[in-house]
Amino acid sequence: MTQYVQALTIAGHDSDGSAGMPADLHAFFIDQVYGMGIMTAVVSGNSYGITQQQLMPTDFIKEQFKVLAADFEIKAAKTGMLGTIDIINTVADCYDPQHFGKLVVDPVIITKHGVMLLEQAAYEAFREKIVPLAEVITPNFFEAQKLAEMEIKTDADMVTAAHRLQALGAKNVVIKGQHEAGWTDPVKDLLLKADGSQQWFAEEYVKTTHINGTGDTYSAIIAGELAKGNDVETAVQKAKRVVHAAIANEIAVGHKFGPINHWAGQDVLK
Repeated sequence: MTQYVQALTIAGHDSDGSAGMPADLHAFFIDQVYGMGIMTAVVSGNSYGITQQQLMPTDFIKEQFKVLAADFEIKAAKTGMLGTIDIINTVADCYDPQHFGKLVVDPVIITKHGVMLLEQAAYEAFREKIVPLAEVITPNFFEAQKLAEMEIKTDADMVTAAHRLQALGAKNVVIKGQHEAGWTDPVKDLLLKADGSQQWFAEEYVKTTHINGTGDTYSAIIAGELAKGNDVETAVQKAKRVVHAAIANEIAVGHKFGPINHWAGQDVLK
């Protein structure tokens, strides 16, 4: 039988397939990694917006961790939406690197437009309990400012913020540049590695409303590459290229804010 590397997403499920666990599983698939999921929430929504969400009971989340650990050989995992302090504490308590491998933390605490998604107590628990578990953390621009407790205006500020995130316990830090027209072109992402070295990854800005799932896919490709045994730099480089291709080649799904094109991203990985 063909052996495939196995990876895990710990995230919410978006009913329209554009973000959250569906986007993670799309990303694992194109990266030729067998993807599994621990569901933390279910979201009812479409390309116009989200109407309702249902959080998973913590006992159910614990059971998902238990049954996967008892059977599979998971080499890396990633987090997505955790939502509440109880879920954050449950994931922190249940996550064991021996069973689930290296962890990529996609914060999902602030939207691309700067809207806070967590209550303060949950945010503080996330900062104290989830961030230190991260082999790689991948905040967007606003999340990086919040976690680092500073304003980012320059490349030097991004480096300072990355060092602050390392001080919170994350080994490797990826800060994604501001994705707004006119702010910066090309869009530059910073990788600060555990050894203190840094590297920048740049792609041109693409104006589109089809960006749902970009952060999910970015972090999932990193997790997939780590699961395959690749180094962090290679993983981030591939993730940046995949996401850019997926954004630049739009697909007609939905009537308003659509998903990115994982098929185009797959072509980059060939």
